[in-house]
Amino acid sequence: MRLHRLDVTAFGPFGAAQTVDFDALSAAGLFLLHGPTGAGKTSVLDAVCYALYGAVPGARQGAQGLTLRSDHAAAAVRTEVRLELTVAGRRLEITRQPPWERPKLRGSGTTVDKAQTWLREYDAAAGAWKDRSRSHQEIGEEITQLLGMSREQFCQVVLLPQGDFARFLRADAEARGKLLGRLFDTRRFAEVEKRLADRRKATEAQVREGDAALLADAHRMQQEAAGALELPELAPGQPGLADAVLSAAAVARSTAREELTVAHCRLTAAETAQRAAERALSDVREVARLQQRFAQARQRAALLAERADTHRAEQTRMERGRKAEAVAPALELREAVDTEHSRATAAETRARAQLPDTFADAGAAGLAAAARRAAEELGRLESARRAEHRLGELAAERTGLDRQERADDDVLAEAESWLGVWETARTGLQARIAAAQAAAGLAEQLAVRREPAQARLAAARTRDRLTVEVEAARLRAFDADKDATRARADWLDLKEQRLNGIAAELAAGLRDGEPCAVCGATAHPAPARKVAGHVGREAEERALAAYRGAQERHAEEERRLAAVREARAAATAEAGDTPTEELVEQADELERQYVEARRDASGLHPANEELRQAEQERERRSALRQDAAVRAAARVGHRDRLEREKSTLEAELAQASGEAGSVAARSAQLERQVGLLTDAADAVRTAEDTARRLKDADARLADAAFRAGFDTPQAAAAALLDDTAHRELQRRLDAWQSEESAVRSVLAEADTAAAAQQPPADGDAAERAAALAGRRLREAASARDAAARRCAELDRLSTRAATGVRRLAPLREEYDRVARLAGLAAGTSADNERRMRLESYVLAARLEQVAAAASARLERMSSGRYTLVHSDDRAGRGRSGLGLHVVDAWTGRERDTATLSGGETFFASLSLALGLADVVTDEAGGVRLDTLFIDEGFGSLDDQTLDEVLDVLDSLRERDRSVGIVSHVGDLRRRVHAQLEVVKGRSGSTVRQRDAGGAG
Repeated sequence: MRLHRLDVTAFGPFGAAQTVDFDALSAAGLFLLHGPTGAGKTSVLDAVCYALYGAVPGARQGAQGLTLRSDHAAAAVRTEVRLELTVAGRRLEITRQPPWERPKLRGSGTTVDKAQTWLREYDAAAGAWKDRSRSHQEIGEEITQLLGMSREQFCQVVLLPQGDFARFLRADAEARGKLLGRLFDTRRFAEVEKRLADRRKATEAQVREGDAALLADAHRMQQEAAGALELPELAPGQPGLADAVLSAAAVARSTAREELTVAHCRLTAAETAQRAAERALSDVREVARLQQRFAQARQRAALLAERADTHRAEQTRMERGRKAEAVAPALELREAVDTEHSRATAAETRARAQLPDTFADAGAAGLAAAARRAAEELGRLESARRAEHRLGELAAERTGLDRQERADDDVLAEAESWLGVWETARTGLQARIAAAQAAAGLAEQLAVRREPAQARLAAARTRDRLTVEVEAARLRAFDADKDATRARADWLDLKEQRLNGIAAELAAGLRDGEPCAVCGATAHPAPARKVAGHVGREAEERALAAYRGAQERHAEEERRLAAVREARAAATAEAGDTPTEELVEQADELERQYVEARRDASGLHPANEELRQAEQERERRSALRQDAAVRAAARVGHRDRLEREKSTLEAELAQASGEAGSVAARSAQLERQVGLLTDAADAVRTAEDTARRLKDADARLADAAFRAGFDTPQAAAAALLDDTAHRELQRRLDAWQSEESAVRSVLAEADTAAAAQQPPADGDAAERAAALAGRRLREAASARDAAARRCAELDRLSTRAATGVRRLAPLREEYDRVARLAGLAAGTSADNERRMRLESYVLAARLEQVAAAASARLERMSSGRYTLVHSDDRAGRGRSGLGLHVVDAWTGRERDTATLSGGETFFASLSLALGLADVVTDEAGGVRLDTLFIDEGFGSLDDQTLDEVLDVLDSLRERDRSVGIVSHVGDLRRRVHAQLEVVKGRSGSTVRQRDAGGAG
């Protein structure tokens, strides 16, 4: 990578546009960047880093965005950095503009423009620059890929900060590891350590889980063995757990099988005893049953003897009932005929009561003849009834014609009235449709303008809110800046006080006879003494920490301010400069017009529908008017026909109605008379018939009673039994017979009689013996079942434990292997004698390369006295791997780098920085770095050492490499001819350039 040209405008301390021609400065290979404190030497390097990565180096990372802008720049001038360089054989030009708060083009106030970036490449064939990208992300990725370094690595290998490497020389292994880890990106090795540790934890958890399951099975087996099983005190993960569990399982299974055999024997003996007791109990119960059966039979025989008279009376009653059953049909017939005769007599009486007195003594034949005469007269009135019915229909038709005529008149009047205003109504509906169509078109136009207006109003409200937030953030950033400035002043004051009293600190370490670290003298006649108020290292470091904390807070507030300003710029770009109130009025007016247009347009469909319905109504009413006219013409002829037919029918009815007044009344009279006479004749004939049948039934009943042996029919009726009484009496007789037979049968049984001769049976004693044998059998069976279940459960648990042991075997091997690897990688294993972590091991190799590359330059700078070596010895009880020692060729001893003097520390750190630059460059893929910068520290060197350091730096020019030195040392201005001077002034800093030939 070679820098050609740098242009900065309104950047840092540079208020006006400044240009640095690196090609001219690099012609001599070595050039000097100098100027007073605060002039802006570091800002030149910041501009290079910002152009490449969009951020500034180191602790100045927070000073980005709007804070990069120069306070000396004019309000209308935008901050810009443009860098022209060659990398990987490509000549590129990068232009970056940070966010910019500029005055509004219209109105008062400011607005924020977004950050912008351009990348161009020079096409040698075409002889012109070509645009490559305007994307921040694409440009950043391409530059990082071409350089092969992150911003942190670039700042270490191109902008060599000597103070950082001086601290690196004195740092412990942990601090060196952090720096080297950032530079060489060894996160993948740390990730390997983490992955191995995580995998060890995972496998350990799985092993512990499996061991816990084994222990759980072992405790279950111990419970099943009723505490007879002894388990060793082992925890999950301890060695020998699997063997102990399997051994315990084998012992438990053997013991359980022995107990099962004993339980089987006890159960067999209990079953034999229980069967004998059951047989004895069965015999005793049978004797007791027979004895009880005999006693019950004797009692039942006594009861039968007591009820013998009642049994004989029931037998006599049953015999008389059977004789009366022969008379029962005659009795039933006589009762049925008597009932029919009573009903017929009552019906005859009711029928004669409804007839005139002239028929009181008439017989059935006379009544039937009178009924026939009335029916004949009724038949002669049928024609007159039809004429009367037709006359009623004619009246109804005439009424219908009148009603239809009135309805048609109403329809004609309504149709004429509606059709008279039809044209006016149609014109109004068509006008409504045209207005609604126009409103719909307007609503569509307003809808297109409505959403942008609302979005612009929302952006304006966001703009107003962010304007307030910007002012608050600016005040916070201003306060944080003041705090940082005050903290820096405090730190510089303390640092100056400490430097003034540094002699006292050095004197505190002097020992008689030992050489002074500054002058080398072994005599110390007047060492400096600490005065009151002496400032030590701790106080200075606390002040420095407070300053850095204030800087970080200031940077954080600046980032927040930049974010709020960027958001406000985006909202302003969308909303413009129009006031929010005006946008609200515009949006409300647009919304009102849109709502009105939508409301007016909503009447289009109803108006079309009304017009369609009105046209249909017009057609319907025209048709009704025509139909009414046709019906009116037809009604005239129909009414004449009805009048003629009515006159003819009225004459016929007047002749047929007679004294009744109407044919219908006369017909009703005759129909009632025919019905009454017919009913009376039927009732008389029925009464006469039932009287004859009743007389015959009485004669038959008397004959049947005499034949059955009864003196009178009443005696036969009294002896007759109904079905219920007959069934009950028969049941009692049958029960007596069955009981008598059963008692004789029981008393005749030989075994029952023999059992009655024996002593009474003792069933309770037999039952107690049988119950005792049953209880012992159940206990033996329960014991046998428990032993069998215990054996089965122990077999199952043992099988599961054996399966778990086989499953855990490869997992245990994996855990042992992973644990051993994780311990080696983490440096905690006993096999790792130096307790060196994997990442430290990789970094140690890199540090060894850096030390070798640095020693070549350090040996030359120190006139062959010093070389740097890497040490992997352990520091006390800590871990090893990142030790760095200096070998003193004068004494032949190796000592810590912290023992170097101030000047020695400078060129040692410079050598280390250059060596690190070489190694990181190789790590980045061998990207050639043709331009380097070295920052400060030359003031601590004597003339001879300075010459040697400059010779080493001058040797870097080989292969067309240039080195820029940033320093205040005046002697360098005489030794280095190519110079870039930064001059500060009230209106901002400027740069003055002088090449090797002396031209300015």
